[in-house]
Amino acid sequence: MTGPHTSPALPLYLQVATALRDDLTGGRIAPGSRLPSERSLVHRFGVNRQTVRNALRLLRDERLVVTERRGTYAAPAEPAAAGPGPALAPGLLEFPVGVGGPDRVVEAALGWEPAPAGTAEALGLLPGEPTLVHRHRVLGPDGALEHGAVSRFSRYALAEVPELGRYRRADARPGRRPDLRPAYRWMHRAGLRLTRRESIGVGLPAVAAYLTVHREVQDQHGHVLEVTDIRFAPQSAPLTYEFTA
Repeated sequence: MTGPHTSPALPLYLQVATALRDDLTGGRIAPGSRLPSERSLVHRFGVNRQTVRNALRLLRDERLVVTERRGTYAAPAEPAAAGPGPALAPGLLEFPVGVGGPDRVVEAALGWEPAPAGTAEALGLLPGEPTLVHRHRVLGPDGALEHGAVSRFSRYALAEVPELGRYRRADARPGRRPDLRPAYRWMHRAGLRLTRRESIGVGLPAVAAYLTVHREVQDQHGHVLEVTDIRFAPQSAPLTYEFTA
């Protein structure tokens, strides 16, 4: 198979979808233009027609393409938003990040990788299907981890929220310094009303105890948008993560 970012560990239809997604988000297939025929895609990737159809179905679910009688087309460019979206109540509405300082190191990175089985199911992802992952760490003066958060986004969130959609595979490169602090605001601006559910736990390993928070964010239709797992040292427990929907 040819095409960027393919991996033999992924099912063939995911490899095809990944290559086509890169073509669409990278501008190699212009919005509104027709994709190559199924026969051409079969020849390009060296797969059968059903594999191509499964890949196109995945891209339709992500609203990157539309299929009509005459073929499959790249989704047209989205019009500018008509208004500011739902009003926000006072309070914090920022993505969960730790607090840095002159004696602390803050690290953030984007990736594109499969989610663990239970999380993948919650996010509506197929087994082995990669998604956008945001990792954030705060290291204390001694280099110890004070706060760490791993957030994974659903296919639905990437399709519905334009700002998140721009952070697709082509932009999730090593060394990129992402700023996802406004992620919940972006969701609101897309017309999504958020419900956040958290479960808090305690880890008691032999070396040092830590606190954990498992966060799941849904919209008003019950779609899971994002799952975040947060871990922080007990001395940083006064840190508060809050938003008002």
